[in-house]
Amino acid sequence: MNRRVARIKAVQSLYQVEMTAVEPDEAINNVLEEDEEGSPFLSNLVHGTVDHIAEIDQMLEAALENWSISRVSRVDRAILRMATYEMKWLDDIPVNVSINEAIDLAKGFTGEEEPGKFVNGVLSKVAKTIQ
Repeated sequence: MNRRVARIKAVQSLYQVEMTAVEPDEAINNVLEEDEEGSPFLSNLVHGTVDHIAEIDQMLEAALENWSISRVSRVDRAILRMATYEMKWLDDIPVNVSINEAIDLAKGFTGEEEPGKFVNGVLSKVAKTIQ
């Protein structure tokens, strides 16, 4: 499983965790295709995001202008949380790669440009606080 696919599966897993309160491992298993194996990267993204969710949400709240994290769509929230985790805690991935991947995910899940612009704006502000 390459990193792009792992990110897609991680967003789907994080969405499930929030919507149904399932455990992260169960959510990961639910998004895997038959005969598909997860990856350490996928597991790290999901577990790391869930483990640091309070700190991640504080960072996102600070970056959101005239919005609260609860007003962001669940899919965009999952993408923002995962990307923030990646930028802050995964040193082997450049911040700009995390941002670009998140933008592509936002566009891919909705098929529209606007969510990508929103994700870019929020994550660019988060990145300034991290660097």
